[in-house]
Amino acid sequence: MDDRIPPLYDGDERAILYSWLDWHRGTLAAKCAGLSEEQLRRRAVPPSGMSLLGLVRHMAHVERAWFRRMLDDEDVPLLYDKEQRQDADFEEVDGASAGEAIAIWQEEIGRARKVSAGLPLDAVAKRQRDGHDVSHRRILVHVIQEYARHNGHADLLRERIDGRTGE
Repeated sequence: MDDRIPPLYDGDERAILYSWLDWHRGTLAAKCAGLSEEQLRRRAVPPSGMSLLGLVRHMAHVERAWFRRMLDDEDVPLLYDKEQRQDADFEEVDGASAGEAIAIWQEEIGRARKVSAGLPLDAVAKRQRDGHDVSHRRILVHVIQEYARHNGHADLLRERIDGRTGE
């Protein structure tokens, strides 16, 4: 069952950006729906170690890093020990709980929505990225891009697991 709300065709900039971000969040959730823990951990074709569970963990990291840490300057650690291993979110899924990872991802989405809701699109993040100021608008577009890219991976992973395809 697909209960995603399609992105808006018309509206102000904030509404359009939020509708696309929520569409992509929902797309990743739909790609993971109805699968077992083992299926969510199943890796792509070698040498890639990508899995749906790894994508969920990565997107939880993305939500936290861009909205809470960068935009709001909240003093929270990176998820999944990424300070020690850049790809820990993707690689360390064999013993990870899918239920826990999905709950963390959903919590990070909720927190990101709260941070984002109170700011104008041209607000500047409290932290810089590579020595540059970053606008709230740029962060929204970047996170949408992250989801769009990884949802393409998720589509291929899901098709490999059970043949299911679709947006």
